Amino acid sequence: MPPIHRPTPRILCLALLAGVAVPHPASAQTVSEMTARMDAMQRQMLAMQQELAILRRQAGAQRTALAGETRERRMLSQEQSRLAARTQRQQSVAQAGGPGGARPSASEHTPVILANDLICNAGSYALGSAICFTPGGFVELAGIFRSPNVVSDVATDFNGIPFRNSPQSRESEFRFSARQSRLSGLFTAKVDPTLQISAYYEIDFLAAGTTSNSRESNSYTPRVRQVFTTIDALDSGWHVLAGQAWSLITTDATGIIPLKEQIPLTIDAQYVVGFNWTRNPQVRVVKDVAPGLWVGLSVESPQSVLPPSPFAAPGLVNVNNTGDAAGLLNNSTTYSNNSVPDVIGKVAIEPGFGHYEVKGLVRFFDDRLSATNLTTATRLPGRSDTAVGYGIGGAATLPVIDKRLDLQVSGLVGQGIGRYGSAQLPDFALKADGSVATIPAFQLLAGAVAHVQPGTDVYVYAGWEHAARAGARNATGYGSPTLVVTGCDVEGAASGTCQAETRDIRQITGGFWHDLYKGGYGRLVAGAQVSYTERDAFRGAQGIQPSNHLVTGLTSLRYYPF
Repeated sequence: MPPIHRPTPRILCLALLAGVAVPHPASAQTVSEMTARMDAMQRQMLAMQQELAILRRQAGAQRTALAGETRERRMLSQEQSRLAARTQRQQSVAQAGGPGGARPSASEHTPVILANDLICNAGSYALGSAICFTPGGFVELAGIFRSPNVVSDVATDFNGIPFRNSPQSRESEFRFSARQSRLSGLFTAKVDPTLQISAYYEIDFLAAGTTSNSRESNSYTPRVRQVFTTIDALDSGWHVLAGQAWSLITTDATGIIPLKEQIPLTIDAQYVVGFNWTRNPQVRVVKDVAPGLWVGLSVESPQSVLPPSPFAAPGLVNVNNTGDAAGLLNNSTTYSNNSVPDVIGKVAIEPGFGHYEVKGLVRFFDDRLSATNLTTATRLPGRSDTAVGYGIGGAATLPVIDKRLDLQVSGLVGQGIGRYGSAQLPDFALKADGSVATIPAFQLLAGAVAHVQPGTDVYVYAGWEHAARAGARNATGYGSPTLVVTGCDVEGAASGTCQAETRDIRQITGGFWHDLYKGGYGRLVAGAQVSYTERDAFRGAQGIQPSNHLVTGLTSLRYYPF
């Protein structure tokens, strides 16, 4: 029996290694599949990582957009709340009602000077991010005819109508004028939702260096009509104005609001007899007390109107002085002695139908006497004399036919109020002892404006200004019956025979304005006005009462580019 050979351990190890080195076909396939799956998984993981990165970027963008949208919504909510509060305040002011008893919109009672908000209105331009600028004004060519000849531009000197002794009373005048053309601008800044600061300027070309004065419309070159700043606390209803503006005595169309004055529609730049106004420097405070109720108080630059010739103050009495050119006042006119400003108060009411005002003013007049006995001119210690003038008045505007016909009436009565009337009758004269004698006076105006059709208005006004006798019964007083007036109706008579002083000036005037064009290129307007004015003097020596009248015709063509 042959011998049996057993494998040694070394041979067994070699065999095992050989088995591992030469894989089975089934095992090789499994490894290949696993490798492929791992590659696929790696590709999937890479794709997922890329997708995750994209999702992260999108999420970041969405968060940013969401944050921005949230901020925008918050700002919008705040803006809506602010606008709602502003509208509520305006509506509370407007609750007094409007024409015909209907409630007006808030805009009817919103000051023009307060009209701009964070976003500038149509016709306004943004200056930076916080200020709006609104330009205004017009270009005018006016035609003027008067008989008799008062040698005036577009503003009529009602108290300068010549009596029949003057050759001017038998002449007429005609002229063209472009000097009433006007430039204006309104700057508005919203400090915060309830506090607004505005500035306004308005100038024209009706100044002449030698006519500059401080009596009514000061006419300094260039002629400053209005230049003022307002501060308006919209939440509390307090309003402050500082600068040159229409006097608080001027009737307003609504509330007590700058740029909302009820100015006669006349072409004549002196407006109409009986109209109460000045434009002068002032500080004004107004309070919105309740819906439809406003109160205002102003202190305004003083100036007195003295009687023209034959009035003459005695040499020892100083009532006015020539302007000092070195002090930048006009040395071709005089300035009265005033040590205290005029003080004016007003209450405006709108109960639901119309606009009503009650107003008053207090004035102070000064002169200086170098001798206390003017009769003997005794040189005694001098004295200063002060007199108080006052005026009480009212006004009413009635929309008789809604959007068709408005009626208005106003009046002022008191002593020393001549400055506040268009006819410019004097404020005071002198007593026999040289002290101030305020002149009693009244001023009345009635008017009607018919809105015939959109763009066409027809108006008529009637006015009366009266001054009474005051002071000494000679040339130092006013309206003295001893004045010589016998030559007032005699052509060529010496001026010394016509010492007439005005007692009454009455006027009736009417006219129209019509839009020739109104659109995207501005507004072209034509107007015409005719007036009849009568000047009556006091009765003088021999009971003669001089009188004369003036007929005026005016035309206007205006272009409003803004």
